[in-house]
Amino acid sequence: MALLLDGSRTTAAYYCHIRRRFKRRRKKRCERKGGAGARPPPNQQRLLTIDGDEEENMSSCSTDVKENRNLDNLFSKEGVAAEAAQLPNGSAGGGRKRPLEEGNNGHAHSKYRPKKRKKIPGPILPKNALMQLNEIKPGLQYKLLSQTGPVHAPVFVMTVEVNGQLFEGSGPTKKKAKLNAAEKALRSFVQFPNASEAHMAMGRTLSVHTDFTSDQADFPDMLFNGFETAAPVDDPFYLASNSNGSFSSLGIEYPLLASPVPNPIHAPLPPAPSAFASPTSGKNPVMILNELRPGLKYDFVSESGESHAKNFIMSVTVDAQNFQGSGRNKKLAKSRAAQAALSALFNMQLDQAPSRQPIPREGLQLHLPQVLADAVSRLVVDKFSELTDNFTSPHARRKVLAGVIMTTGSDVKEAQVICVSTGTKCINGEYMSDRGLALNDCHAEIVARRSLIRYLYSQLEHFLSTNKEEHQNSVFTRCDNTSGFRLKENVQFHLYISTSPCGDARIFSPHEAGMEDQGDRHPNRKARGQLRTKIESGEGTIPVRSSNTIQTWDGVLQGERLLTMSCSDKIARWNVVGFQGSLMSYFTEPVYFSSIILGSLYHADHLSRAMYQRITDIEDLPQSFALNRPLLSGISNAEARQPGKAPNFSVNWTVGDQGLEVVNATTGKDDLGRPSRLCKHVLYSRWVRLHCKLSSSLRIQAEKPGNYHEAKQAAVEYHEAKQALIKAFHKAGLGAWVKKPIEQDQFSLAT
Repeated sequence: MALLLDGSRTTAAYYCHIRRRFKRRRKKRCERKGGAGARPPPNQQRLLTIDGDEEENMSSCSTDVKENRNLDNLFSKEGVAAEAAQLPNGSAGGGRKRPLEEGNNGHAHSKYRPKKRKKIPGPILPKNALMQLNEIKPGLQYKLLSQTGPVHAPVFVMTVEVNGQLFEGSGPTKKKAKLNAAEKALRSFVQFPNASEAHMAMGRTLSVHTDFTSDQADFPDMLFNGFETAAPVDDPFYLASNSNGSFSSLGIEYPLLASPVPNPIHAPLPPAPSAFASPTSGKNPVMILNELRPGLKYDFVSESGESHAKNFIMSVTVDAQNFQGSGRNKKLAKSRAAQAALSALFNMQLDQAPSRQPIPREGLQLHLPQVLADAVSRLVVDKFSELTDNFTSPHARRKVLAGVIMTTGSDVKEAQVICVSTGTKCINGEYMSDRGLALNDCHAEIVARRSLIRYLYSQLEHFLSTNKEEHQNSVFTRCDNTSGFRLKENVQFHLYISTSPCGDARIFSPHEAGMEDQGDRHPNRKARGQLRTKIESGEGTIPVRSSNTIQTWDGVLQGERLLTMSCSDKIARWNVVGFQGSLMSYFTEPVYFSSIILGSLYHADHLSRAMYQRITDIEDLPQSFALNRPLLSGISNAEARQPGKAPNFSVNWTVGDQGLEVVNATTGKDDLGRPSRLCKHVLYSRWVRLHCKLSSSLRIQAEKPGNYHEAKQAAVEYHEAKQALIKAFHKAGLGAWVKKPIEQDQFSLAT
């Protein structure tokens, strides 16, 4: 019994000892887990027992290989040696783990490096005039000359002396006054070694065609010293801020000296580095203008347009000049007004997709392209709104709106609406008139051109009037050395079309150009530039046949489809022979459009090709004719698409008319069967009256014609130019011009 009791006590003591040992081990494990580092896994323990000699003999290559293994928890060599010394037999026993290394943000690995944030490269800010002047002439002293004005709007005048000359600058703060003084000092004598910084310091941007390595003067208004004058910029996209050749970006006039040498011939310039091409990238025009002229106030001018296509006009006054902008909302209108001010005063052209940029005209450019385009569009739409009782009239329905604006100088505000028209259809073949009483083509731009010819007839009649006021107000004057008449100086006509003209200009541009649109990607495709004809009693165009297509009077009357050349092709013809027509050329020189403005679907490549690029190889033009290259431009606020079916009527109005004339496009006459005031018969009767009055001063001296066709054929030079155009189309492989049956022109006034 005693032995049993002793054995049970011994067993109990043994188990108590075992439990205490387990508790101690558990406690140590808990302490180790809460300590500095985690216990290395077994495979790392084996690595820790490497002998020192073996470790020293390891090649750098093997070390690199080991480092490239995914052993991110290995310690440094020093830590490994210390740990191995504490662990008997190389085992990881009860030794305390070494603490985390400082500066590793809680990471045990000694090679841990925090990731550095990548700096987003931003545009290099340009140096202002103060910095530029301080680099050239360090240590200049600016002195306060005076302070005037009320407390809430003080005007400070600061002075600085440079090379013995005193320069003054004024501004609402001393800093701006100093900047103004520095700008004047720079203008007086500095030839900037870095033209880009000079331009930016002067508050200007560079065009994308600037070449900093060129010996030629290709910067606008780049006179930086008093003894050298630069040639004006050869890029008409970027126009000078005024016509007298003076700096006005800062509101101060500095007349330029006369150029001692003629302007050099400018070769095509490579594009400038992108760092300088758009220093204002990312900022809208309102922000940029506010930085240049803080505190500007934008005023609401008017609201117009149909409910689905509203148009707002905002204005802003900068340096005593008023600028307006239009848009589908007030925010966009403000942006357009600011852009107009930046273009006119600071010569800034913000980023724009190549296919949306205006293409300037050759010769005299009296207006900024975008300002002119927006003004022309607004005038035509407003006149149409007025004629249709704010678009409430049933005749306000339309697909295409066209009009012609006349300017008589550089001020767009003095522009006058000459005519307005709508329409998208042609006459049905069975309604053709052999007495010239029906309109064959009722597309808006074609009707607008006929209205314009009617206006020119009235202006010639005014010139011959005994009323002195009417005589003086006529747009015509006599030619100096030859017979006939010509337009007065600076009189220009601008054609507006609410969308691209049918045919080659529209067929490849069915949607608005986006910012990513870099132009025509397939300019050499065979379909590009082809002559096209309109479909009788329908919309759209089809390419002409390669061989000559002859239309006969009886064939059309018996049901053969009547073909009419597309609007793109007709406008291209006007750019060669003039829009005045063959009869008007008896009296005047060829008259060309100065600009063609599109309200929507403007694509620079397609429109320029359709208007004149496809016939640049035209040859043998008579002396008074030339290939006209008008300004081509879209508008800032593209017109909304007109939904619904196209109406079957066309309307027209010319200055002096009481109201709109409505023509049935299918019959070419009004709904009562009366001939239009634009038909061949009416215009021919006016021509006959003028021909009798001006028989002694005609440009074309010929026997009195017996009918309309003979009168047209007597204009020999006009028809030579027309034949040269047809040959140019044929030579370029673009098809043959389709003519109407000759019987429709063989009428006289007596019949």
